[in-house]
Order: sequence, then structure tokens, then C-alpha cells
Amino acid sequence: MRPGALSGDDVRARFNAFASILYYTRAAHSLGLWRSERELIEAWLPDRDTPLVEAGCGAGRVTIGLWRLGYRRVAAFDFAEELLDQARSLALELGAEGLSFAHADATRLEAGQLGLAPGAAFGGALFMFNGLMQIPGRARRREALRRLAAVCRPGAPLLFTTHDREQSAWEKGFWVAETDLWRQGLQDPRLTDFGDRFFENESGEVFIHIPDRAEILQDLAATGWNPASDRLRSEIGRESKRVAEFSDDCRFWVATRAR
Repeated sequence: MRPGALSGDDVRARFNAFASILYYTRAAHSLGLWRSERELIEAWLPDRDTPLVEAGCGAGRVTIGLWRLGYRRVAAFDFAEELLDQARSLALELGAEGLSFAHADATRLEAGQLGLAPGAAFGGALFMFNGLMQIPGRARRREALRRLAAVCRPGAPLLFTTHDREQSAWEKGFWVAETDLWRQGLQDPRLTDFGDRFFENESGEVFIHIPDRAEILQDLAATGWNPASDRLRSEIGRESKRVAEFSDDCRFWVATRAR
């Protein structure tokens, strides 16, 4: 890794910071699943008895949302210990049985960390709210995809979200300017891949990688996943005002574990 570049430890420290804990815990308690998330979950994971793995569960917003939909076999994990504590506390408060929470890094994930018996595999995986794109480094994002493929059975769906550099005129204009900076070597020295950026929200400064569609298709092909569907959130349906304030438009991806 280049000296000064953002590391996984840097990202973990930000998610463990008080402002992030407050931001994501509030969402877990009061926001719940988005309409678009629920629609895709019910369409691609119709069997409530299917064992699921949720990567980057944070404070449990999606995990608890799954439980409320009737999914009782969910193994959730995150690398931010403080957020995991919040997820466990919320599950305990609600009496949410059938959920398990593990401290694990998606780029180093092992089946044993999730309580999988030898030869067992998950029937579906989720990595929601751009969690995959908050892993710095394309090689590390690909490793996370490989690790998730390794714990899923053939044909299992993976649901995840990204933003898209080409989805709006504003995005295109921003990345045209970024292209000039990268060409001159004047980009933020913490960034490693074109498409990396920082932005500010209530939780503080946030790192995210903004890909284009072709990049994600390449990454899926290289890591054991077949693309099945991708749509912008705004194409799936209209979200509530609270969801729109929490997160702007994003691209929902569904891929299936290669056989």
C-alpha cells in the first residue's frame, strides 16, 4: 500500500467513532428497511428458512429488518466492534431470535467465523448501503466478493448497492474534473483507485468508491458471481422522505453464485 493511502484500519476507526455509532444506530432503531430493499429481498430471497449471511451489518438496520420480515437464520458480521455492540443490543431488546453477530472482516472472512458446519453454505448474501464500496482498494473489494462466494451455495443471490459515476450529469461533471487531477497526480493522496472520494454527512467524513457499471461487471466475473439484475433505486420505486434524506439514489445489484 502506498504511504499515506487510506487503509482498512482507518475505515474501521471511523466506523467505531462516536458520530458514526450515533448515525447508524439511529437508522437501525427508527429507519428500518427501505422499500426498494424489501422489494428485492422478497423477490430474490422468497424462502424465509434460507440461511443468509449479511456482510457489513453495522448497527443492525438490515439485520433487524430481515428478522421483522420473518427471516430467522441470519448470520451478520461487521469489522467495527462498536457498531456490532449496538446491533447485538437492539436484537436483544427486540427478542430477535435466530440472528447471530460476528466480528469479522469481509476481506478475510472464514466460514468458521460465521458458525457454518463443515460442508454447509448460505443460500443468500447481502452487503447493503454501499458497504462493499467503503472497502478501500479494488483488490480488497474483489477479495471480499470471493470470500462471500466461498460461503454461499451455487446459485445463491448476492444483493448489494453502489453509486454510479455515470448516473447523473453532476456525477459525470465531477469525475471529468477528477480525471484531470489524477492525470496530473494531484488527487487526494489518501486515495488509491480512480473513483475513490470522500464526502461529509452527519457521521463525519466518509470514504466511498464510486464505480461505473462496467467495473462492477468485471469484478463480479472475476470473483465467482454472475450478474442477474441492476437497477437504480429510483427505478425500483419511490422511497419515503426519511430514506431520501438518509441516502441519495444508488444502484441495486443482484448477482448469483456461479455454479
